[in-house]
Amino acid sequence: MARQERAIRTRRTILEAAAAVFDERGYTSATIGEILDRAGVTKGALYFHFGSKEELAVGVFEEQLGITLPPQSSKLQELVDSGLVLARRLRSEPLVRASVGLALDQGAMDLDRTPAFRMWIDQNVQMLAEAKAQGELLPHVDVAETAELLVGSFSGVQLLSQLRCQRQDLERRIIVMFEHFLPSIAVPAVLARLDISAERAERVLAQGQVEVPVQGRVQVQEGAVPAAQVSSGA
Repeated sequence: MARQERAIRTRRTILEAAAAVFDERGYTSATIGEILDRAGVTKGALYFHFGSKEELAVGVFEEQLGITLPPQSSKLQELVDSGLVLARRLRSEPLVRASVGLALDQGAMDLDRTPAFRMWIDQNVQMLAEAKAQGELLPHVDVAETAELLVGSFSGVQLLSQLRCQRQDLERRIIVMFEHFLPSIAVPAVLARLDISAERAERVLAQGQVEVPVQGRVQVQEGAVPAAQVSSGA
């Protein structure tokens, strides 16, 4: 058991180091040597968990998608929460920034970024489908098209915020995005109850424990910052 816990910690250390290097240098310029130096682990330890730099990048993708937000009675509120929390985390967590940066890195020609977008879109499809089943969406709404539009919109908004001010205004920009987006898909009675305030992300994160799947098991972290269903964009 102690060996398993140590392996989990080592894997997490490697992922955090890789995320920091990817975030600072980009996927193409990052080297295994830099990641080893940042992580403070041996080459053997790294290759025990990850067979290549591409596998490290995939690990960063998966880690960012590995945490579940507290459930809400409104599935559209869950969708909003996912976007607001992701915006908050993009400002503060290198692992999340690296995941998004890798997905949008046009220079990473040898990295298949399709799975990252597919996962984000699929998670939004699931939340929107549940919202539609609960009568929260207008009749004309196509779930798949709406999920793709939301992912694309979030991706573009966060990129603009990064270029303009290093994402300092990202949370406000995402609120504006939802203010324009939600009236076109939500039933008016549901729309009136949705909380898209600037304080919403903080309240969601304060709701309690968050379950974090790690290599087939679940760790519970008190006050952790969620991400797995934080899926509104790339």
